[in-house]
Amino acid sequence: MRADLHRFDIVTAGELLAEFVAERPGQRFDVPGRFQGPFPSGAPAIFASQAARMGARVAYAGCVGSDGFGDLILDRLTADGIDTAAVGRDADYPTGTAFVRYRDDGDRDFIFNLAHSAAARLDVDDAGLERLADCRYLHVMGSSLSSPTAIALIDRLATRVRARGGRISFDPNIRAELMADPATRAAVLTRIDDCDVFLPSEADLAWLSHGEPEAETVARLLDERRMSLVVLKRAARGSEAFTSDHAPRRVAAYPVDERDPTGAGDCFGGALMAALAAGESLERALQLASAAGAHAVTRVGPMEGCSDRATLDALIASHGGAR
Repeated sequence: MRADLHRFDIVTAGELLAEFVAERPGQRFDVPGRFQGPFPSGAPAIFASQAARMGARVAYAGCVGSDGFGDLILDRLTADGIDTAAVGRDADYPTGTAFVRYRDDGDRDFIFNLAHSAAARLDVDDAGLERLADCRYLHVMGSSLSSPTAIALIDRLATRVRARGGRISFDPNIRAELMADPATRAAVLTRIDDCDVFLPSEADLAWLSHGEPEAETVARLLDERRMSLVVLKRAARGSEAFTSDHAPRRVAAYPVDERDPTGAGDCFGGALMAALAAGESLERALQLASAAGAHAVTRVGPMEGCSDRATLDALIASHGGAR
């Protein structure tokens, strides 16, 4: 039973995209090739889908075009039970898009259309902001801090969530394509300063390092920033949670056959925050998050691997329970 009366467990905001996925590893962008899609996508949308499928009350603020790609995305969010009252439809700009290719070594390259799409037209009126601010957690993705309008809206929403007693989680999701913009870089650093729960990958943490070992970077962040929980995502090597008053908690990854790594970290975060919002222990939340990240990579398409709690419990049980 939830002890609070917030309208939403989790609110998130940001880019909504139609994504196209290269069919084979090594496929290039500068020669003709086949792509699968469109798939509904956007890092915060993947996060929201995973959290909602686990039973969290989730609301989303975003914008899509008045086109078929916008229909595709809204249909998926609605089917997952996500509140889309703050998702606008822009008649003048198309839905944002992303194309992803996979290198032979497994790394990915993206081509985004964000700045000249409806994704960059994100706007919510004052009444909408007040409604969204009635939440336990505001979750922010670094990839969503890619336009002046999105940065301004998330700043305003974060201020209101704080005033209503909510907390902020932040996944920096740092991408070279976006961090070249000074405004995005500054906004990411602001959210790092202001968050309660920080969810970096190993690459994100290295970006924040002063050249010291990982453990020292984490200790410095916990000491100098507001955050009280850091969960370090280590992909196939599991995850590690840090607080200022406990030894690190480590959870191993679940071995699966990988088909598409896109969205694994977002599903990890969605499961983690949904479990914490439901009052689960940190250890149980980490276990569910690890299972969600593992399940995500077994499906092609960024949101196709999102899973409900029964699926995660089955995956955990198939590997002997806690890891």
